[in-house]
Amino acid sequence: MSVQDFMTKDVVTVTSTTPIFDAIDLMKKHDIHRLPVIDNGKLSGLITEGTIAEATPSKATSLSVYEMNYLLNKTTVGDVMVKHVKTTTPDALLEDAIYEMRENNINVLPVCDGTQLVGIITNNDIFDAFLRITGYNAGGTRITLQITDDHTGVLAAITSLLAEKNYSIATIVVNPMELSTIIELQIESRSTDELQQVFEKAGYTVLSAVLTNNH
Repeated sequence: MSVQDFMTKDVVTVTSTTPIFDAIDLMKKHDIHRLPVIDNGKLSGLITEGTIAEATPSKATSLSVYEMNYLLNKTTVGDVMVKHVKTTTPDALLEDAIYEMRENNINVLPVCDGTQLVGIITNNDIFDAFLRITGYNAGGTRITLQITDDHTGVLAAITSLLAEKNYSIATIVVNPMELSTIIELQIESRSTDELQQVFEKAGYTVLSAVLTNNH
């Protein structure tokens, strides 16, 4: 899985000379919380709701409404943007992007191919990726198996068993634990009880077998 498979490609941007009020209007119009700043075709910064809030005079200020509006009208994106922006590349592993975001406590990474901005990936894109990987949006049956004797060929045996019974697998998630391995399968069938019996008869420990709905 690479960043380009999950990033937002249609990116709304501003320039460093864009007035703050215009940037705010763009965020509201597109229901987004941050905007990459592009100057001369290159990424030069990032502006977020947080950086705008920090630049806005507080209610405790002694400035009048007129003075505050005058000040904000003169403020541009370049005055308050984050200039040292962490980025990623479209062919980077999704896991690397997640790690970068976690390590730097940030919710967004602009995606650059060389000097050109080609997308943006946010925490919401990561959530969507997780839902897709786990097959959450696909209807069918979620089977959770506990494998205490993990060895080469376990997945092959499971897939062969399902193929023999003419069941189609939507997704497989393997979660290695300390004393066992948990395997979750999203199967394109609503025959939950039958599927549980298939695995139990084959000697597998079924932790759960639940019906999932399309979302």
